[in-house]
Amino acid sequence: MVINKGGNLSKEYFKAYLELIMNSLGISIELAKEKAFSRLFSNKESTLGYISYNNFICAYSELEKELAH
Repeated sequence: MVINKGGNLSKEYFKAYLELIMNSLGISIELAKEKAFSRLFSNKESTLGYISYNNFICAYSELEKELAH
């Protein structure tokens, strides 16, 4: 997936990215979050900005709740 670092990434983008990682690697949501945070944010919350980071956390939380049911 291509990232435009000039704009804010949506919650839907991050949900799709997390699902892609989980499905392609066969890993849990927690491990997918770690890999995505490392790859996209270089382990720094400020890398893509506050709005994108907040959307990332919201996407993770929402997906985690969906998978729990």
